[in-house]
Amino acid sequence: MKLVRYCRVSSEGQADAYGLPNQHKDCRRWADAHGHRLTLIGDEVFTGTVQDRPKLAEAMQLIQSGKVDGMLVPRLDRLARALTIQEAILAMVWQAGGRVFSVDQGEILKNDPDDPMRTAMRQMQGVFAELERNMITKRMRDGIRAKRAQGRHATGAYPYGYRAERHGRQVDAAPDEREQAIVRMIADMRSADASYRDICAALNTAGHRTKRGRPWAPMTVKRIHDRETARVTA
Repeated sequence: MKLVRYCRVSSEGQADAYGLPNQHKDCRRWADAHGHRLTLIGDEVFTGTVQDRPKLAEAMQLIQSGKVDGMLVPRLDRLARALTIQEAILAMVWQAGGRVFSVDQGEILKNDPDDPMRTAMRQMQGVFAELERNMITKRMRDGIRAKRAQGRHATGAYPYGYRAERHGRQVDAAPDEREQAIVRMIADMRSADASYRDICAALNTAGHRTKRGRPWAPMTVKRIHDRETARVTA
C-alpha cells in the first residue's frame, strides 16, 4: 500500500516536544515493518485550521487522485490540536476513499453505526490530548506571568546589550559586556550632539554589527538610545 506521510509540529515550539526528526524516524520504521511505501511531502509547521494547511491540501490531492491509498501520521494528534479539526480531517480522507494510519495505533477505522464505541473511544482520546496541550500552554503562560511579575525577561529575543543568563525556568536577561560597550558609545555620541546617521556611520566603519549581524541603520540606533534613556530615567 502506498501512503502519504503527514507530519506536523506546532509553531509554538515550546509546547511541541515531538519534533520532526523523531516523527520521520517513527513513520519510516512503521512503514517498513508493515510493508508500505511512503510518499513524502514537506512538513507542516502550523497551529491553524484545516483551510490554512498547504501540506494537508497536498496530501488530500494525492488521496483524491488515487496516487496514494491513504495517509500515515506519527500520532493521531499530529492531524490537529483540536478534536473538531481532527474529526474533520478524518472525514475528508474517508470521504475521498482513503485510509488513515497512525504509528501508535495502526489503522484508524471509519465510523461504524453498528459500533458507536469505536467513534466514542477515538474522540475521547482526542479530548484528553487536547486537554493535555491546553494544560501545557496554561502552565507556560502562568510561568511567563510569574517572571513578568518579578521584573524578569519573560519571552522573545533579548534586546541589544543583553543576553540570556542561566537555563530553563531560571533564564533571564543579563548585560552583554561587548554590546553594552556599543550602547555606551551610542549614548556618548548622542550626548556630543552626533546625529543617528553619524553614529551609524561610525559603528559600521568600525566593523560593528547589530544583534542579527546586519549593518546599523539610524532607526535601530534611535530605538536603542530611546530604550536605554527610558531605563535610566525610570
